[in-house]
Amino acid sequence: MSRVAAAPVFGALVLAAGESRRMGGRPKPLIERDGVPLVRRVVQALLGAGVEEIVVVVGHRADEVAWVVTDLPVRVVVNEGYSAGHVTSLRKGLVDLPESVDATLVVLADQPLLEPADVAALLEAWAKRGAARAIVPRVQEQRGHPVVLEASACSEILRGDAGYGAREWMDEHPDEVAWFDSDNVHYVEDVDYPEDLERIAQRHGCAMRWP
Repeated sequence: MSRVAAAPVFGALVLAAGESRRMGGRPKPLIERDGVPLVRRVVQALLGAGVEEIVVVVGHRADEVAWVVTDLPVRVVVNEGYSAGHVTSLRKGLVDLPESVDATLVVLADQPLLEPADVAALLEAWAKRGAARAIVPRVQEQRGHPVVLEASACSEILRGDAGYGAREWMDEHPDEVAWFDSDNVHYVEDVDYPEDLERIAQRHGCAMRWP
């Protein structure tokens, strides 16, 4: 009798620890789209696509950011060294994912357009990836997020030094990175500057505001 292969277990790291310097220090994960904080929308998109293990990494104004996801089935991890950059948050989160995770999505907490269908399309591409150990969405030659990393790649990242993250791993293993080419701007829209709120609101017909 043939055995049915077990479905892969997906985990996710939501990077929500940054200092938001270009926003004057106001935490971007708390920006609201249609009344819902961006970090909460991102977590809901992951849950809606069936991602089972989610770690939200907080740092800057950690209590405020953690509070808006506290009722969701996620693990919140505090990165005390967040000021040293996003790689510290990635590495902090990877350590906290359970060993049962087969692949990990690395997600930005300020992706206002990300929907469950976007995550599901990426997971479908992962299933067809062949021998690749990473998948990166790409829209008109622009790299996007979430990035998906096989567990073995995550282990190799953790064996690197403190400044070694997903980008460094992919730069060293270009033949093991598959591109998910798409015209879906949801993968590349994020919020960097105050004027991005009005731009995204007008372009995509949504309400973007600070709480």
